[in-house]
Amino acid sequence: MTVLLSYTPTPQGEAAVPVAIRQAELRQVPLVVLNVVRGGALVESTATPSEDLEKIVARAREAGVDATAAQVQEDDVVTGVLQSVDAHDAELLVLGLRRRSPVGKLLMGSIAQRLLLEAPCEVLTVKPSA
Repeated sequence: MTVLLSYTPTPQGEAAVPVAIRQAELRQVPLVVLNVVRGGALVESTATPSEDLEKIVARAREAGVDATAAQVQEDDVVTGVLQSVDAHDAELLVLGLRRRSPVGKLLMGSIAQRLLLEAPCEVLTVKPSA
């Protein structure tokens, strides 16, 4: 069992980091820091440099949590996250959340909403402080 942090380099993603580390610590399970890159485009805005992922892993290890980083290339972010949930036997998925307008949801869909509905494990969403 693991805690899986679905990380993007955004304020929402950053807000989720300490929560995921704490959850892994409380549950006494490893943390997997996941970054899903759409379609293999490493210049995509969701792509995180591997050294940034390793900094998060180091933060977790400083807190006494066994942690690893994973980067997946997948056209559909939700598919990439759900496959990783299965592959890493995640008991908890942690992700940052941002507010979208109704039109934005209609046009772009909501990754968070799909993960909440489709994930086979608990999902914890975190929003940044105002």
